[in-house]
Amino acid sequence: VQLQASGGGLVQAGGSLSLSCAASGTFFSLNLMAWYRQAPGEQRELVASINSGGITNYANSVKGRFTISRDNAKSTMYLQMSSLKPEDTAVYYCSADVGRISGGSIYTFWGQGTLVTVSS
Repeated sequence: VQLQASGGGLVQAGGSLSLSCAASGTFFSLNLMAWYRQAPGEQRELVASINSGGITNYANSVKGRFTISRDNAKSTMYLQMSSLKPEDTAVYYCSADVGRISGGSIYTFWGQGTLVTVSS
């Protein structure tokens, strides 16, 4: 199973950016999917998560500005970011809890990260 994150880049404060995370390979189920971010010198933190039923959860710092969604048919998760702030600058990572076979264990996979830079 591989997760491919894309969509990062440079944007001015107040702007918008959209990230995607596509899962590929052979698996039975994609369960909880999430976006994390890690700023220089900081620990990785949860940005938002979404379960297979579409229930979402957001960090307080991004509520009202970021929207997480997923397309189960495409095995893809998205993060729409708006009203971006310089403090949103970080490498953004996607993760997914994957069931590789029916009734089997769940494993967490990570994407490679995509850099988001917000200039002031």
